[in-house]
Amino acid sequence: MNPETVKLAFKHLPLRMHDQAEPAALAAIAAQNQGKFWQMHDALFGVEKLTKETIEAAAASIGLNMEQFKKDLADPVTKQRLYKDMADAKKADVSGTPTLFINGQRIKNRSLPAMQAIIDRELKAGK
Repeated sequence: MNPETVKLAFKHLPLRMHDQAEPAALAAIAAQNQGKFWQMHDALFGVEKLTKETIEAAAASIGLNMEQFKKDLADPVTKQRLYKDMADAKKADVSGTPTLFINGQRIKNRSLPAMQAIIDRELKAGK
């Protein structure tokens, strides 16, 4: 709705209750290195049961270079990026997903009209 004025930032917070949440987050970060974060995001959410095999199948299904994907998946920098997101979540007192913020303000009413009203107000205040 606001491609010229709003930047979307996605932060990972794999919940410990889901044993494949961290591998899936790492896979999404590795896919991001090939410019396919959102494709991987969507593919992972379309998987019925996350396993190492279904995560790799999702990566292949979106056309990732699998050699590069596996290299990036094993790269310590990928884990560092994930752990930074997790630290950011802790700092922002986020313990569940999804949690949305607009200009640092935690959003409780996530209806599109309510969020658009906040965006409009923030854009007006910033001018």
